[in-house]
Amino acid sequence: MPKAKEPKCSYCGRDASQVEALVPSPDQKSYICTDCVNAIHDMIVSYHGEAASGKNKSAALKGKTLKEIPKPAAIKAFLDQYVIGQDEAKKYLSVAVYNHYKRLMQPDDDDVDIEKSNIILVGPTGTGKTLLAKTIARLLDVPFTIVDATVLTQAGYVGEDIESLLTRLLQAADYDVERAQRGIVFIDEIDKIARKGDNPSITRDVSGEGVQQGLLKLLEGSIVNVPPQGGRKHPEQRMIPVDTKNILFICGGAFDGIEQKVAHRLNTHVVGYSTDGKRRRIEAKDFMRYVAPQDLKSFGLIPEIIGRLPILTHLEPLDRDALRRVLTEPKNAITRQYEKLFAMDGIILKFDDDALDLIVDKAIEYKLGARGLRSIVESIMVDAMYELPSADVKEFTVTRDYAYQKIEAAHFEEATLE
Repeated sequence: MPKAKEPKCSYCGRDASQVEALVPSPDQKSYICTDCVNAIHDMIVSYHGEAASGKNKSAALKGKTLKEIPKPAAIKAFLDQYVIGQDEAKKYLSVAVYNHYKRLMQPDDDDVDIEKSNIILVGPTGTGKTLLAKTIARLLDVPFTIVDATVLTQAGYVGEDIESLLTRLLQAADYDVERAQRGIVFIDEIDKIARKGDNPSITRDVSGEGVQQGLLKLLEGSIVNVPPQGGRKHPEQRMIPVDTKNILFICGGAFDGIEQKVAHRLNTHVVGYSTDGKRRRIEAKDFMRYVAPQDLKSFGLIPEIIGRLPILTHLEPLDRDALRRVLTEPKNAITRQYEKLFAMDGIILKFDDDALDLIVDKAIEYKLGARGLRSIVESIMVDAMYELPSADVKEFTVTRDYAYQKIEAAHFEEATLE
């Protein structure tokens, strides 16, 4: 009696002993092995990635017309509800986002190729750079992600690869490559990857200049192979090709100490006197207004990356009036957050105006911007949040005396004197 034929893969010819498993066809006459299934899957993923990058950009917004896209004034008005001040930065952001929409709707056969305008925001800590990014993400109809530059390292070193920025964007787009390729990425703490030394050849700066060099291809626009789950790239890992040509990049950083670079360029000093009356009128707090690309180069950004971030704008340090408004006016104001927390326990929380003025004065004294407000309010409220939920209290008012007592108990004063 003839021996039954051992089933083999109809694609590669290997038998069952050489592969993990063989999957039969419905009629049981042909088979395919799991290795061939994986290979076919990779080919389909690659095909979809290439097809998405070649699709007409005008179809990216799924039939929306320009009239349905929020205008720059509407975008700024939305930002005004959550972020106090910073009108210039809001205008730059609003225009950039609106132009990003228009660029996506441009037909492929147009003979004028509109280049994307990546942005860099420069401003002291606590002025609202990250808050602007988070707020604008609520309004957008494109995928948006915020990533931190401090975790990035040059390829081959411990840390995250530069391509992980796009992994976050893919996740925000539910792994829809076409949607991800028209998204917006906010890179926070961009100043932390500044070059550590003036001479680029002294040492290998894997978390500074090395990251900047790796970002060049992303900012300019190229097809990048992205690991779908993030992490290190492996030869056997499936990659998703993503075209960054239409991805808008917004970078933000505090650039602590760049005022000295600006002052040096203006041939003046942050402190001291000058015989030039015009230069003497430039106060130290206004130096950020005059920040220029050459100051970023002096700080440690390489010229190539500065050229790929053509729009440079600054955020002003928050003055006393702005900090006072931050406490109470925005939809997500700090005092409103605590009022909501107490309301969930059935307690009505109120802040006296004198107490709010004290909080603002201390925030200016500690020079921490809006983040300082949160730290101070937290130190004032921690005892009340600990005690009142267990007590039979229906209303609680924070007075100036109470606030000052809690600030003193938190040793803020001693920390300031050191």
